[in-house]
Amino acid sequence: MKTLRTLAMSLVMLAATTATAADLNYQLSLKQPGNDATTMTVSPGQQGLPVMLNQQVKGLADGQQLLTVTLTARERVYFNLGIALPTGIKTAEADFYLPGFWYHKNLRSPREAPSFHTSESWNVRDDRLSSPLTGVIDLASGRTVSVLRQVEQPGCDALTTHQEGEVILGGPSTIGYVGFDNAQGMATLTFGYPYIETPKRYIRKLTLTPPIKAFARLDKGQTLTLSWIIRTTRAQDYGQFVSQTWQHCMDQLRPEPVVPLYSPEQMKAQLANYFRKGYVDKYALKFHSGHGLRCDDCVPVDHVQLGFCGRVLLNGFNALEYGEQTADQELVRMGQDIFQSWLEHGFTARGYFKEDMHIAQGIPADQDCVHSIRQQSEAVYAVLHYLRYERLQGRKHKEWEQKMRTLLDRMVELLKPDGHYARKFRDDNSDVDASGGSTPSATSTLVMGYKYFKDKRYLEAARRTVGYLEENIISKSDYFSSTLDANCEDKEAAISAVTATYYMAMMTRGQERQHYVDLCRQAANFALSWYYLWDVPFAQGQMLGDLGFHSRGWSNVSVENNHIDVFVFELPHIVEWLAQETGEQRLQQIHDVIFSSLNQLLPTPERLCGIGVPGFNPEVVQHTCWDYGRNGKGFYNDIFAPGWTVASLWELYSPRRTADFLTAKK
Repeated sequence: MKTLRTLAMSLVMLAATTATAADLNYQLSLKQPGNDATTMTVSPGQQGLPVMLNQQVKGLADGQQLLTVTLTARERVYFNLGIALPTGIKTAEADFYLPGFWYHKNLRSPREAPSFHTSESWNVRDDRLSSPLTGVIDLASGRTVSVLRQVEQPGCDALTTHQEGEVILGGPSTIGYVGFDNAQGMATLTFGYPYIETPKRYIRKLTLTPPIKAFARLDKGQTLTLSWIIRTTRAQDYGQFVSQTWQHCMDQLRPEPVVPLYSPEQMKAQLANYFRKGYVDKYALKFHSGHGLRCDDCVPVDHVQLGFCGRVLLNGFNALEYGEQTADQELVRMGQDIFQSWLEHGFTARGYFKEDMHIAQGIPADQDCVHSIRQQSEAVYAVLHYLRYERLQGRKHKEWEQKMRTLLDRMVELLKPDGHYARKFRDDNSDVDASGGSTPSATSTLVMGYKYFKDKRYLEAARRTVGYLEENIISKSDYFSSTLDANCEDKEAAISAVTATYYMAMMTRGQERQHYVDLCRQAANFALSWYYLWDVPFAQGQMLGDLGFHSRGWSNVSVENNHIDVFVFELPHIVEWLAQETGEQRLQQIHDVIFSSLNQLLPTPERLCGIGVPGFNPEVVQHTCWDYGRNGKGFYNDIFAPGWTVASLWELYSPRRTADFLTAKK
């Protein structure tokens, strides 16, 4: 009886604190061209207004509510409708979630990016988000509230003449907004149409500008219908909140695979042109130029970045392997020369790779090198794949094997007592950036080292890294500092966690294996929150829209870098494996969307997609009003890094590579 009474009381308390459509507050702003807008609080059905507002609420399964708002103009109006949903949750005890844009309170980001450092109230265009949703969780009770826009597909966007203040849209648009406000210490979810961005607009990396408020036109007798789903539930923690909400978005938005433009074989045939046209052989170190090229001509430059943007050795291996598969001796020679040059000139005396240089100025001295655990790990990953491939062809490389043993031994030495790696360090092993957010990038490399060399020290080191990962990153849903040009909440950190736990699951058995599977699934649901489940609209004249581009299956980069790209590498294969392990159909569904979607901007001779040379896949795909300083929504930045985009897509279209390495008997 006591248990029943406790349950009944809990249900009463839940009902008393559930946010519903009955709690909504409406603000209507009306603008006469040339005058400042006037804003008023209104109610559904209120008479005497130039635009009639009606509200309809329909109960759905699991206590969800479908809110439908209809606006009918009695005369021509230029309007903005804002809606606020009080949640009854204290802002100080809450974390917020705007998929692919806002996690927790964005406190990993500086004041110059959207975060609680700058304001506790934010509203943004919904095309910034991988799902057009705003949500909040009460960290004490676990109660969550979210509002998901029911997007019109296909949508449309309109150009504006100004980028701040009050602006009238230049035509039809389906872009609205979502966000949250700190209303006298209480969290309120905000949403509406058309968009506003407050208290600042985020227009480019670490650049906030004055707010904007857009106004749409309704002519006399014209009607507009808008819909959102309000959902109240409970979660154990922030990570489960994100996971449950991602599943909710999948079920409501139901993204379908894109009709692929090219087969995997056709993709590789075109991407191989990057190997031919991007190759640089006039320096001691040979490489495919992959960092800092111009989109309009793709002329190679002297900036060499071993991992991350350039992925020099992985592309060298891809060129070699593909060259032998297609009897292209030019590609074979490139791959061989790249590996030989890095064997001879690419290491410090202590055995670390030299990572980043403008090689026209010479190869940096050992004492001038700063290493990153991510780039060192990516390089070892590439070399071990190369060595296994070569061994299968009957070719051995003892010097390379010794180099890899030395570097893996150094990685064991570098491991901190709590199982983390410094993000960046000097050649003498002293820390430059002791942050542990990049730790999982090393896990898969250590597992590969164990698999190739049969040295249990490497597997034990990998096990310790996952212990750190579980306690400090996955359990706290705090995925950060994996990218090298930002130290904030980012997608690549979550993908690294997925990859690390997958590798450990492939190397273990029984309960330990199941534990890693569970961690992998937890991290995957978080990583997938960065991936678009809908197609953001574009205005006519914005190249991406004119090309018929679909954003679903692409992903935002980080809180600081608000554009989409093709960064997946091994993730889709792991997600498909997870779908088979867990029976989770949504995982198979999102795999199919990602796999089918990422070929859309491949430059070919007949369809260059705004890139100067076929095969040089674009990087900075500017899908919303954010840029690196050039061109804006619907276009690319003028400078890009095709080295990693080619490497990522090559991994996507090599689905058995990792599994074959990890499951090989020899």
